[in-house]
Amino acid sequence: MEQKFKTDAMNEDRISELPDALLLQILSSLPTENAIATSVLSKRWRSLWTMLPKLKFDCDFNPVLDDYNIDPHMFSENVYRTLTLHKAPVLESLHLSFEGRTDCLDVGIWIATAFARRVRKLVLDSFYQEDQTVTLPSVLFSYNDTLEILKLKCAIDLDFPSRVCLKSLRKLYLYQVHFKDEESVCNLLCGCPSLQDLVVHRYSNADVATFTIAAPSLQRLTIEDLRQEGGYGNGGYVINAPALKYLNINGFIDIESCLIDKALELVEAKISNVSDIANENILESLTSAKRLILHLSPLEIKVPTGKIFDQLVCLELLTHEREWWNLLSIMLDSSPKLQTLKLTDFYLRDNKKNPDERKWNPPKCAPECLLFHLETFVWIGYEWQRGDEKEVATYILENARRLKKVTFSTKRMEGEKLERLEKRREMLNELASVLWDSYSCHLVFEST
Repeated sequence: MEQKFKTDAMNEDRISELPDALLLQILSSLPTENAIATSVLSKRWRSLWTMLPKLKFDCDFNPVLDDYNIDPHMFSENVYRTLTLHKAPVLESLHLSFEGRTDCLDVGIWIATAFARRVRKLVLDSFYQEDQTVTLPSVLFSYNDTLEILKLKCAIDLDFPSRVCLKSLRKLYLYQVHFKDEESVCNLLCGCPSLQDLVVHRYSNADVATFTIAAPSLQRLTIEDLRQEGGYGNGGYVINAPALKYLNINGFIDIESCLIDKALELVEAKISNVSDIANENILESLTSAKRLILHLSPLEIKVPTGKIFDQLVCLELLTHEREWWNLLSIMLDSSPKLQTLKLTDFYLRDNKKNPDERKWNPPKCAPECLLFHLETFVWIGYEWQRGDEKEVATYILENARRLKKVTFSTKRMEGEKLERLEKRREMLNELASVLWDSYSCHLVFEST
């Protein structure tokens, strides 16, 4: 009798006794195909998967068969059947990864069914297969009031002859998709009245000549240009986003133009790898920013002068860019309220650009920010043995009268270079001695 009780206890299905909400949470952690496969376990599990809030399908892999060569037609049928049987009142997320040769009609059916299920997040990832692409049916985007997040990736063509209407869309991600024309870009972005976040990764010379972003509600914008050889000319950008708070631009090299309307509410902007733009006003458009991260050279972009960055409190510059020290001088003069200055060399390289041509021209008069506002100064990758960098550091320490904390992070010495340790210590002591107020400022030296 006791032995029978033990056997029954071992065979007891305790997982099936868990509440549906917890079981659905467990199933959500599995690939959708595996979650559906649990329907054969028992009557309790038969339709449980149909209440899953998130579905993800990958045409490139069938986890049940361990097969990376799933037939695209079978994949399409599986997706459609799953969406048809799905019963959850709201489909939180649908992620579809499929081949570029997939029939556009199938993709349209998936999207239409997902919209009918009131999907909130939709990810369409189409990978190239024999250079074929999928064109999304524009009519499906003529009206939708539930979709909040949309991600489109790679082998997808977008043709919007008329304005879309995605009333609730807050986040839009466009990764290397292809627009038919400039009107399609405009009709997509103008049809998203609630859009707050936009991420664009594209080849500026791959489709439209001018990529125009006109979005009154937009608050965060990231653009990474992956420019390639050939294409359709140099391309350009126009950005009109008056409510913009965060801007990140990377890779604008040798393009025709970049014109940005000033955003008066701008909080932070990061500008990296920008050069050789025929017509641009990038820095001039950022004068309302409170924080700026500039990974660029003053030789490769227009740098406005005058006390125009009157809201700037935090500035970061890269010290391996050509003539970065002259950009520093301009920014110190132009930023009367600057409180935090960070200089960074991510690569910690000894062979920085043009090492023999360095000549720093410090401001003629001590900038207002140094005299009255600068409180934090950080230099990561400080090359203590370089006279030019020592000159910059000395100037700031001598003139910054409100400093509270200064941090110098230098490259860690290797064993064979330990004989230079004493010389470095002397240099650090020299820097400490030139502080305007060594009693109220905390000076830190680190090795990385």
